[in-house]
Amino acid sequence: MAWQGSARRARLPKNWALIRRRVLRRDNHECQTRFSDGRLCGAPANQVDHIEPGDGHSMANLRALCAWCHARKSASEGGHAAACTRVRTERPKQTHPALED
Repeated sequence: MAWQGSARRARLPKNWALIRRRVLRRDNHECQTRFSDGRLCGAPANQVDHIEPGDGHSMANLRALCAWCHARKSASEGGHAAACTRVRTERPKQTHPALED
């Protein structure tokens, strides 16, 4: 489960259930993901996503997503966050053995 090991649920506002229902109703329970060709996913949505990651719970920052699109977006954000914290080390430049003197 996505919530296991996460402190995210504790940071949600007390009225999260109400906010979630409002977002799903506003978006007509349809996934709001736009594909690269501009098409709307439109699959049945049962999850609410923060457009800009963080603790901004305004209606403008929330949208309904299907489970597949939400998992894809979350994985992408997690991969990006991990890449930002990764320490890069430079390896010494090696010359080709035939070019060594």
